Amino acid sequence: MPPPPTPPLCRRMLALPAVCPCEDISPDTLLSSLATLAADVAAGCDVAALPALRTAAAAAVRVAGLLRELFEELKSAAAALALTGGAVLGLSELHVALQKMRFLLEDCARKGARMWVLMNAEAVASELRVGLGSVATAMDVLLPAAVFAAASDDARELAALVSRQSWRAAVRLRPDGDDALAAASVRSMLARFSYGVTPDADDARLVLARVGVAGWWECSHEVSFLEAELLDRLDAGGENDNDLVLISGLMSFLLYCRVVLFDRIDDAPVAETAARPASYDVNPEALQCPITLELMTDPVTLSTGQTYDRASIKRWVKSGCRTCPVTGEKLRRADVMPNLAVRAIVEHLLLTNGVSPPHEANSRSSSKHRVAVDKTASPFGAAAAGGARLAAAFVVSRLSGGSTDDVRKATQEARRLSKRNVFHRGCLVDAGAVPWLLHHLASADAAVQDNAVAGLLNLSKHHLGRAALVGAGGLGLIVDAVNVAVRVESRQNAAAIIFYLSSDAACSGEIGRIPEAIPTLVRLIRDGAYRGRKNALTPGLMPSLYALIADGGAQGSKKARWIVNEIHRHYEQRQPPAVAAPPPAGDRVIRV
Repeated sequence: MPPPPTPPLCRRMLALPAVCPCEDISPDTLLSSLATLAADVAAGCDVAALPALRTAAAAAVRVAGLLRELFEELKSAAAALALTGGAVLGLSELHVALQKMRFLLEDCARKGARMWVLMNAEAVASELRVGLGSVATAMDVLLPAAVFAAASDDARELAALVSRQSWRAAVRLRPDGDDALAAASVRSMLARFSYGVTPDADDARLVLARVGVAGWWECSHEVSFLEAELLDRLDAGGENDNDLVLISGLMSFLLYCRVVLFDRIDDAPVAETAARPASYDVNPEALQCPITLELMTDPVTLSTGQTYDRASIKRWVKSGCRTCPVTGEKLRRADVMPNLAVRAIVEHLLLTNGVSPPHEANSRSSSKHRVAVDKTASPFGAAAAGGARLAAAFVVSRLSGGSTDDVRKATQEARRLSKRNVFHRGCLVDAGAVPWLLHHLASADAAVQDNAVAGLLNLSKHHLGRAALVGAGGLGLIVDAVNVAVRVESRQNAAAIIFYLSSDAACSGEIGRIPEAIPTLVRLIRDGAYRGRKNALTPGLMPSLYALIADGGAQGSKKARWIVNEIHRHYEQRQPPAVAAPPPAGDRVIRV
C-alpha cells in the first residue's frame, strides 16, 4: 500500500506547503507523480457541494482532468521523451501548482470549515488564480521544448488545450456573486451583534443554506473548527493575530444560530463515503483499538509491537495489568511510543469523511492547552461579545421553562457553550444560568441531569460561577448529586465541582459546614472509581477538613481525621522509595 498523505492536522487551513521535485528525478517517476496528482485534483472534489467558489473550483477541476489525460499520454511514450533542463523545470512547476490546487480544494471541501472558506473566498480565489497561471506558464514553456517531439498528436493537442483553458480560467477567476452577497450579509449581522441587536433569522438561514449548514450537528462542526483554530493561534502566541476578531465573531454567529435557529438536536450524521484519492484507501476496522473497539485518535505502540489508543492502554496499565491485551505477553516496559504512521492514516480517514479529528488528539501538552483556554477570558471584538451574550440569554430563557426537549437541548447547549471558553462561562453566569442548572439536577431525565452537572462543572471553573453556585445554596445539591445522580459520570463530575469549589477560600469553609459533605467524600474514596477518588483526595479540600477537625462535632471530626490520613497515605504511596533495589534482569519496568 502506498504511504498515506501528509497528516492533515500538520498543515494549517489554507496553508500550501508544496514540495518541488528533485532535479535528478527520473521521467517515469515524475510523470507518474504528476498523473496521480492530477487525478486526485480532478476526482477528489464535489464542486456542487462546496460552500463557495464553485465556478472557480470547476475550472480548476476541468484543467486537472485535461492534465490527467495529458500525463497518461506522455507516460506511454516516457522512454522516448527527451527531458531537457527546461522541460524538467516546467514539469516541476506543474507539480508544485497541482499540489497547491489539491490543498486548496481539500480545504474548500472540508465540511467543518464552510463558513471560514466563505469569508476567505477572495484569498482562496487569488491562490487558485496563481495556481492556474503557473500551469499555463509551465505549458507555454513545455510546448516549444523537445519534450513533445516524440509524443503523439493527441498529446500535443491536449497540451495546447490545457494552456488555453488555464489562461482563460486564470484571467476570469473570481468569487461567485452569491458568495460576495453571503459574506456581506455575515458582516452585517456581526455589526448588529456589536450593538447587542438580534440579527434577522431569515438572513441567517439564507447564509447557512448557501454554505450547506442544514442541521444542528453541521453547525456544531463549524463551531468546533473555529474554536480549534482560535486555540491553535493562541497556543502559538498569536494574541495580536488580525484573524482572531473574525474567527471569534464567526464562532459567536454560529453559536447563536445553533442555539436559536435549530430547535432540536438532530441525529449525528453518518459519514458519507467521500471521494478518496485513487492512490490511497484503508480498512477502518484495522484502525480500531483492540481494547475499546473504537477508532484510535491517539495511537501508541507497546514494546510488544501492538498498537492501542493512548487513553485505553494507560487505563489498562494503571489498573495493574502488566500483560499485552492482545498477545498476553508480559510487559517488560510500561512506556509507549506514538505511532505517527497510524495517526496520519486515522486523521486522513476522518477528514476525507467530513469529520474533524478531535482537537485533544494533537501532540501539544494539556498544560499548553489550558493556557490557551485561559486567554479566552476577554472576547476578541465587540461582535464576539454581543453574539455570545445573546446566545447565553436565549439558553437561560429555555432553561427556565419549556418542554422536556427544550430543556434537554438547553442544558446541552449550556454544557457545550461553557466547555472551553472563559468568556462564555461568564456570559452564562451573568444571564442567570447557575440557579436553573441547579434546579435541573433533580430532573428525572438522565440526559438533562448529566448535562446540568457537566455545565455546572464548567461554570465552577469561573470565579463568578463559584460565587453564584454558593450564593444560590447549591452546595447541598452538588453533594446530593455525588450520592444519587443516575449516571456514574454525573457523580464524578459532581465530585469535581467540589474540587473546584474547594480551591476558592471563600467556598472551602462552606463545604465543611455541609453535614453530608465529608461522609460523601469518604465513601467516594473508599468505593469510587479512579477519577472520583482523585477528585475526593484533592489538596484543595484540606482547609475545610482541618476546620472540621478543629471546630466540628465528635463524629464529623473523626471522619475528617480519617480522610486527612487517607490523603497523606495516598500521596506517600505516589512518592518513590528512598532506596530501592534494582529489579531482576529481564523484569525491569520503566515508569513514565
